[in-house]
Amino acid sequence: MSTQEGKISISLEERNTEKREKLHGLTISHNENNSEVPVFVMLPLDTITLCGKVNKPRAMNTSLMALKSAGVEGVMVDAWWGLVEKDGPLKYNWEGYAELVQMVEKHGLKLQVVMSFHQCGGNVGDSCSIPLPPWVLEEISKNPELVYTDRSGRRNPEYISLGCDSIPVLRGRTPIQAYTDYMRSFRERFADYLGRVIVEIQVGMGPCGELRYPAYPESNGTWKFPGIGEFQCYDKYMRASLKAAAEAIGKKEWGKGGPHDSGHYKQFPEETGFFRRDGTWNTDYGQFFLEWYSGKLLEHGDRILAAAQGTFHGTEAKLSGKIAGIHWHYRARSHAAELPAGYYNTRYRDGYLPIAQMFGKHGVVFNFTCMEMRDGEQPEYANCSPEELVRQVKMATKTARVDLAGENALERYDAGAYAQVLATSRSDSGNGLSAFTYLRMNKRLFEGDNWRHLVEFVKSMSEGGRKISECDSRRTDLYVGFIREKNVEKMGEPALV
Repeated sequence: MSTQEGKISISLEERNTEKREKLHGLTISHNENNSEVPVFVMLPLDTITLCGKVNKPRAMNTSLMALKSAGVEGVMVDAWWGLVEKDGPLKYNWEGYAELVQMVEKHGLKLQVVMSFHQCGGNVGDSCSIPLPPWVLEEISKNPELVYTDRSGRRNPEYISLGCDSIPVLRGRTPIQAYTDYMRSFRERFADYLGRVIVEIQVGMGPCGELRYPAYPESNGTWKFPGIGEFQCYDKYMRASLKAAAEAIGKKEWGKGGPHDSGHYKQFPEETGFFRRDGTWNTDYGQFFLEWYSGKLLEHGDRILAAAQGTFHGTEAKLSGKIAGIHWHYRARSHAAELPAGYYNTRYRDGYLPIAQMFGKHGVVFNFTCMEMRDGEQPEYANCSPEELVRQVKMATKTARVDLAGENALERYDAGAYAQVLATSRSDSGNGLSAFTYLRMNKRLFEGDNWRHLVEFVKSMSEGGRKISECDSRRTDLYVGFIREKNVEKMGEPALV
């Protein structure tokens, strides 16, 4: 980074300081038009190394300084189960995260921490590999039924199956107990920072940290957009639950397995008997199965969020949960791609209201993705409608009286994507956004126009969503380092990660 790039517009910094100090990511509701929406930025997936230390600390310091000067409220980081508890059950190493928390506080930023009980690797944007803890993988190797399984028997190691939530399969502990112990350890280690620096705990509840089944895994080419995905209910624990549910209503034949006509990962709805326009999804059997399948997911979320609420109650840190923005085949009657993920949302049924109501029971913020997407950007053959999906979620969260926060689903740096987020952040239709987290901090973010677009976006969000021009290419005085000239030489490394 050149010295010229390192200069800062001090007047702009001072002008925004008071406004930013008033932003507390998540202690107030932002459901009215023209209210400030704090912006957070996701840190890299490998922010903490496999050795438990902050990755490239000098570059991280410089980047945090840059984000603070841009008016960003804070950053988000994954607290990986596979890193923290890798040395054995109940053996936690939070030291790298403690170092990061201190860095974030030093720069006057806030922190959102994700309790990441899933593996990193195998999904969109995964740039590194962090499996589940070795001792958990050892248990899975002994009993492969512990993970989600599809109809052909393919096991998915991303996350433990919710079918065994309450069974002591992890060396005497249930998965829910293991997650609870992990959250309790975090609370004890960071008690002095909760509610003050750490303002939000996002509770992981499935693959990618989202409350869903791993219905569309990208690893090994299993699934490809815009495939419908597959149901994940074939481990022995899920099969036993389905069998019991069917027998309870006197329909024993319905409990032998998932739908036989639901097709394969990469297929389209009309190629299957289950998802096509007048398919099995809309029969008595289809409704029974989908209610059971989605109901199991809701129960799973309810169990984990109850544990999180009990753990973090009184800390003043907000809790949030993340829901995937599955926008492909949204225009189909069956909403085919949403159903295998566990969202029973069709033309005739609102699948997001029950989730929002469950979140509301625990005082949890509903965090939703694909806020940057427009219908017109999607291929026609995929039958997408991210805009309608976002509108539906905004209405569901408003009805349930739950705060809504947002993320972009894919890496975007253009003004058009920011303009779409600004539009959806307003409460013209349903809930406005209480906060927005940008995916993700990397080298590209700090380059030229990309950086200027982010700075303008953060400013616009702080002003209640003032419209940003999609073709805005005007220069701003705020650049990558915006480090005062006297600090440039000290930092040594550029604001890149």
